[in-house]
This record gives sequence, structure tokens and C-alpha cells, in this order.
Amino acid sequence: MRFMILVMATKESEAGAMPTEAKIAEMATYHEELAKAGVLLDARGLKSTARGWRVRYDGQKRAIVDGPFAESKELVAGYTIIQTQTREEAVKWTRRFPNPTPDDSAFEIEVRELFEAEDFADNKEHDRFVALRQELEA
Repeated sequence: MRFMILVMATKESEAGAMPTEAKIAEMATYHEELAKAGVLLDARGLKSTARGWRVRYDGQKRAIVDGPFAESKELVAGYTIIQTQTREEAVKWTRRFPNPTPDDSAFEIEVRELFEAEDFADNKEHDRFVALRQELEA
């Protein structure tokens, strides 16, 4: 089972503020523990939405909307992907996730389970995605 830990943006992260050395050390220690346990698949921070864009759809029409975006409580600032045997194991790991705010203020992270190939009915179109994933992993 794979899970994505979503770290939401703060006003500070959207303003481009970098984490303190102490906060980076705390996050590094946690991620090293994940890696040693063999459950860490990936972890990255995202630059602020000022460096990004959205694609707005209206039927088949598409429009590019440049950042920054207004609501920082709804924006993702980073993620960690873990793979565990059970949901309970994932909950134990995420309970230990360091508070990502600069001052350890009230905050939430969101955890979502990733779809696996077996979650989808067998069909040739889904098989294209499976083949692509295998090619990328090779």
C-alpha cells in the first residue's frame, strides 16, 4: 500500500520563506528513519505557486492561469510518498511526521492512499499506463 503525505502551504512558504536549519534537520531525521525502515519512496518540497500555473478547463477549451493562487490553506507545499504493508503502519509513520510550520503552530497534513494497478478493471487502456510505469521504472 502506498500513501502520499501532503504538506499544505503556509503564508510563509507561499512568500518563498525557506525552512529554518532546525526544521530541515527535523525533517531530514524523520525521512532518514523512513528510508532505514524501507518505506520511503519519494519526498519533495514544491516552490510557491508564484512559480506555477493552473490549467482551467471549459469542455475542450483550456486556459492557463498563472500563480500565485489566493488560498494558501488549500495549496500543497510538499509531499512524501511511503509504502507500507497496512494502513495502520502508515498511520503510525504519519503520526510521527514533524510539524512543518516555522513555529510549530496548529497545522494539518493530509494523507491519501494511492491507487494500485489492481484497483482498476483489466482493460487495454489501463494496461498502457501499467506499461508506461514499468518502462519508467526500468
